[in-house]
Amino acid sequence: MHILILQHAGVEHPGIFRSFLNEDGHRSTTINLDQGEAIPDISGFDALWVLGGPMDVWQEDLHPWLIDEKNFIRNAVEGNGVPYLGLCLGHQLLAEALGGTVAKSETPEIGVCQVQLTEAAANGIFFDDIPEQFSTLQWHSAEVKTMPAGAICLATSPDCAVQAMSWGPRAFSMQFHVESEADTVENWAGIPEYATALEGAMGRGRDGQGSVARLAADCAAHMPAFNRNAERIYMNWLQTTART
Repeated sequence: MHILILQHAGVEHPGIFRSFLNEDGHRSTTINLDQGEAIPDISGFDALWVLGGPMDVWQEDLHPWLIDEKNFIRNAVEGNGVPYLGLCLGHQLLAEALGGTVAKSETPEIGVCQVQLTEAAANGIFFDDIPEQFSTLQWHSAEVKTMPAGAICLATSPDCAVQAMSWGPRAFSMQFHVESEADTVENWAGIPEYATALEGAMGRGRDGQGSVARLAADCAAHMPAFNRNAERIYMNWLQTTART
């Protein structure tokens, strides 16, 4: 496959998914929207991945390219049936592009948190062989409030109702970060918006460690499970790309 990847921050790349793609011999082309790179014609690609980023979907005045990106996602997914995978911001952009709504979270989720699969997920392909409840990295202060017409909620949590969703047979997205690697927390903490949110959520512990060190340690303890889930979700997503 040749996958088009829309990226919104240099350090927020596909993470461990890069290894899976390389091992399987798939190709990818990354467009850095925050650096002003233009989105190419989707006809030259077999799938679309849209990653996370520090901006919010409604900040079109600060990031005018969000307008074109939403239109592109809608045309690719709804108009052309292109297989889609969205992570964090990419989850929110899919929802808004297809007619859903996104707004600030009442309770931001930042840290290693629990996610619960829905009954719909248990009967589908995307989360096949994933535990009904599992821990994952969260780092978001906005969320999908209303899903697009026809979307199905696949995962949820007490503080975020729509943790994952599907639209049609080949579009899937997640609010959480299954792509995490050993250096993810340290790299993302270099983004000012993320650092501020992390410090506000976790503060400084009694042991004197800062929030970055504590979150990195928490992720390291969960990394084997993170990576197993990531590989399984990647394999499941590949199965959904086949046209029926």
